[in-house]
Amino acid sequence: MIIRDAVETDLPNILSIYNHAILTTTATFDLEKQTLEQRKEWFSHYGKKHPIIVACIDDHVAGYCSLSPYRSKAAYNRTVELSVYIDEKYRGKGIAKNLMTEIIQRAKGLGHHVIISGITKGNDASVKMHEQFGFEYIGCFREVGYKFDTWLDVLFYQLIIDT
Repeated sequence: MIIRDAVETDLPNILSIYNHAILTTTATFDLEKQTLEQRKEWFSHYGKKHPIIVACIDDHVAGYCSLSPYRSKAAYNRTVELSVYIDEKYRGKGIAKNLMTEIIQRAKGLGHHVIISGITKGNDASVKMHEQFGFEYIGCFREVGYKFDTWLDVLFYQLIIDT
């Protein structure tokens, strides 16, 4: 497995992974598949302090992870939100853990202070993985998303990385 910065030519694979998550999981609250043009627009907002990294197996993008700005106000500049998505064919192989290890190291190197993750309630594997990295449960936003004919809660976890 190779973990590296995402490049624009990775976008078709990233799009495929994300669209599968849209259609089959509650990991994202997007409801409709995205287009390559939408992913290009999304990709254009990353770089420097907000990286996107990919895990490649045999030259195939098996998963990706990103750090996004948490909020736009200046006081939040050192707080980021983590996202990680794995291709369904590669789940359970430790790819997410490898991506998270790398992205946390990058966050430290970039001078971020806090990483936040919003995890849809019921995604126990993601909760367990975040807890293994030292993320702490902060709270629950109840019934903030509606997908697959169900109201969904979002659990918030945070990791303070430069104490």
